[in-house]
Amino acid sequence: AKAAQNATAVTYEGSLDALTLKSALGSAHGTKCFAETTVLTDGEKVVLAFIDEYQFMSGDELISVPNAENYVASLAEGVKLVSKRVDTAVYSAKMATAGSTVAIDANYDAIQAHVAGKTIAELEAEIAGEMAADAVAGATLVDCAGYIGVIVNVAKA
Repeated sequence: AKAAQNATAVTYEGSLDALTLKSALGSAHGTKCFAETTVLTDGEKVVLAFIDEYQFMSGDELISVPNAENYVASLAEGVKLVSKRVDTAVYSAKMATAGSTVAIDANYDAIQAHVAGKTIAELEAEIAGEMAADAVAGATLVDCAGYIGVIVNVAKA
């Protein structure tokens, strides 16, 4: 909620009665993590979206997701369920060793800005066209289309 509070504001000029807030879990990138995606839609357009991803990781510097004890009880000692937004500094440092120059939360923010105001059909066309990773300004994730795909799935649900 704190990260979403700082997201860029959007303007919506339609009927507020048309708006629907939807949230779901999905896989935007591989099988090592899962995305929690929330989308505000008017039925045709994505008004705004918010992405966070969760992953089981180890490291004393990581902050475990609150109330995650049941998720990690059967895992190896020291493994935590972490939010990539909360642990953006640690996760982004790991990404930097692979050559990334943009923090994970900034990547999510760029994807969110990219989808805001676009129709679901426009976003589906981007995905179907095997959108290049650099099509989302400010994002360097190789699977931007995967993240947009999760947003589309939530918007259509």
